[in-house]
Amino acid sequence: MIKRAFSGGLRSLAVSALAGLLVLASATAQAQEPLKEIRIAVPDLSATTTHSGGGVVDVLRDQQILEKAFAADGIKVEWVFFKGAGPAVNEALANGQVDLAYLGDLAAIIGKANGLDTRLLSATIRDIRLYLGVTPGTQVKTLADLKGKKVAIFRGTAYQLSFAAALASQGLKERDLQVINLDFSAATAALAAKQIDATWAGSNLISLQQRGLAELPLNTDDLGGVGSVQAMLVGAGAFVDEHPQVVARLLKAQQQAVSWLRDEANKEAYVSLVAGLSGYPRRQLQSDLENTRVERMFDPHLDADYLARLQAGVDLASEQRLIRKGFKVADWVEPRFLDEALRPEPVAQAGR
Repeated sequence: MIKRAFSGGLRSLAVSALAGLLVLASATAQAQEPLKEIRIAVPDLSATTTHSGGGVVDVLRDQQILEKAFAADGIKVEWVFFKGAGPAVNEALANGQVDLAYLGDLAAIIGKANGLDTRLLSATIRDIRLYLGVTPGTQVKTLADLKGKKVAIFRGTAYQLSFAAALASQGLKERDLQVINLDFSAATAALAAKQIDATWAGSNLISLQQRGLAELPLNTDDLGGVGSVQAMLVGAGAFVDEHPQVVARLLKAQQQAVSWLRDEANKEAYVSLVAGLSGYPRRQLQSDLENTRVERMFDPHLDADYLARLQAGVDLASEQRLIRKGFKVADWVEPRFLDEALRPEPVAQAGR
């Protein structure tokens, strides 16, 4: 009896061990399965049915740079645009629906602060200028003049953090105003229809000004750069860990678009590209970029100045209770892929 039980026990252990090996083999095979697609999330800034993310995104897509970089490997590049901007992108990251995201600072900060395992891979745009747009005749000339006024802000986006920084620089807070939450398009329409007194937004407000539907009494340049927006590329932690070579190649390919953008000679071509994709008037985009050095604006480096601005954003978001807990940007940044992408190619020496 004992012998049979002992024999049965051995068989049971053997079966369990075999099952464990099969599960391990299956998991290993799954882990080694070739990557089939790279899913990239982008807030959709377009005013039409075509998609636009501005900056490096529009150049990458227009020139098919990433698609060409991975075509030989059979890896598809899928661009996923979200009208819901940063909050919708964060939800997609949380649900494992995308692998990488081009984001403005607040959305990326909120995601990280709320526990999303993301890695900061590259700067994409720095010091984006935002504007205060007001209805004509409201006599609003300064931020202090907004006290008690109805102001639209797209919450959860970089615009909210920018506006908080601008207000704080003048000793003001959101509670001093009547702040309502409207997305980019709704806020623009509401301002044009005089349903609100003001909004804080990007270059789309220039178009309203040029049509006589808004006044732009100030922008972040007038505040010494306070409230300017930083944008970036972040990667889902699991994707970065599982496919480091793919991430490295993607950052290297991205540099083609970055180099093109930073060339002053391509400024007009860039304006034409974004105007065509976004539906915004060409002269609006020209006006916004008129006094901008594109070499600096599209600098991808994760340098001390850029990271300090992000840390200031994290600290302000925590202070304003836009996030529950702050964090150190230094612990978020993953510079190795960008460092490799920016490393000059070795110069081949001519034979003697």
